[in-house]
Amino acid sequence: MRIRIALLAGLLGPLLVTAKEPVPPVCLRLNADVKAAQLAMRFKGNTAAECQDWQKHFAAKVKELLGVHAPPKRWRASVVTSELDDHWRMDMQMTADGYPPLPVYLLVPKGKKGKRPAILAIHGHGAHGHHPVAGRDDLPGVAKAIKNSNYDYGRQLVRLGYVVAVPCLTPFGDRLGKREAFGKQDPCADVFIRMSILGKTLMGENLRDCLWALELLAQHEAVDPGRIGCVGLSYGGRMTMLTAALEPRVKVCVISGALNAMQERVSRPYSCGAQIIPGLLKFGDVPEIASLIAPRECVWEVGARDGLIDATWAEEILRRQRRAYKALGVEGRVIVDRFDGGHVWHGTTGVKVLGKILRP
Repeated sequence: MRIRIALLAGLLGPLLVTAKEPVPPVCLRLNADVKAAQLAMRFKGNTAAECQDWQKHFAAKVKELLGVHAPPKRWRASVVTSELDDHWRMDMQMTADGYPPLPVYLLVPKGKKGKRPAILAIHGHGAHGHHPVAGRDDLPGVAKAIKNSNYDYGRQLVRLGYVVAVPCLTPFGDRLGKREAFGKQDPCADVFIRMSILGKTLMGENLRDCLWALELLAQHEAVDPGRIGCVGLSYGGRMTMLTAALEPRVKVCVISGALNAMQERVSRPYSCGAQIIPGLLKFGDVPEIASLIAPRECVWEVGARDGLIDATWAEEILRRQRRAYKALGVEGRVIVDRFDGGHVWHGTTGVKVLGKILRP
C-alpha cells in the first residue's frame, strides 16, 4: 500500500505543488487562432504567368470549400408582369426539380430595340430582401429602406438602359418567412448551422442562386450575354465579389460597402453565417477572392462614414488585390470610389465604369 501511495504521489506531485492556471476563455483562443490564420495560398508572385497559375488553383480551392453551387440547367418560371413608365417589371419565381424556388425580379427597359447589356443586382441584409433594389416602394417599409441606403440601384440601372436581374437570397425577404420563427437567434447563424449539418454551405447556396439569376439574363432574348456586370451593397457587395471572382462572364463589378476582410470580422464574436466559407482562412481571405476578378475592372465604393469598414484592413485588402492586378499589367483596373457618406450605394464612379465597359 505504501509503495502504491508513494508512486501515486510521485506521479501527481507536480500537479499538487503547482498553482492552478486559469483556463483561457474560448474567445481569446479563437482570436489568437484567427490572427495566426495560415492563408497558405496568398499570391506572392510577380508575373502574369504566376498570377494566372495561382488564380486557377485558388479558384478551385474556393469552389471546393463552397461545396455544390451549380445552378439548374433547366427551370420553370411563374411571372407577374407590371408595366411602369420607363420599364417592365417581371416578378418571377424560378423553380427546378431538386432546388428551392428562387424569387427574382427581371427589369427590362422600354424603348431601344436590339440586344442590351445586363446587370445582376444583389441585395444586402434586411427584412425586405430584393424588393428595395427593384424599386418596390409600393410595398410597406420599402420606401424608407430605399431612402436610407439609396437602395433601389436595380431600378436606377434599368432606367439607364440595362436589363437587370434582382434575386432574393437566403435567409432574407420573401425567403425568410416569419422572423419570429427564429426567436432570438440570428437567422443567418441559424440557417448556416442547419445547412452545415446537412453538408451544405449558406454562401454556396446563395452563390448558386446568383449564378441562376445570371443564367436568366444570359439566356434572355433582350440581353447581349457578352455584356454582363454585377453590383451590390453590403452583403450584396460580398456576393458581387464572389460571383465576379468565380464567373468570368461578369465583365465588370461594383462592390459597395464590403471592403472588409473576414480575418478582421471574425476576430470578435460574429454570427453572420451568410458570409462564411468554412475553412477559408486556411488558404486566403477577401483580398485573394477579389484577386480572382483580375484582369477585369473592379470598383469598390467606400463611404467615409461607413462604420463597417476598418480603414487599416481596407488598405490591406487593396494592397493584396493590386498585387495580382499589377502582375497582369492592369493595376489601374482596381478602382476605389471614396465618398462622403455611410453604408449606402453611391452609384457615381461605379456607374460610369459600368457604362464604359458595357455600353448601354
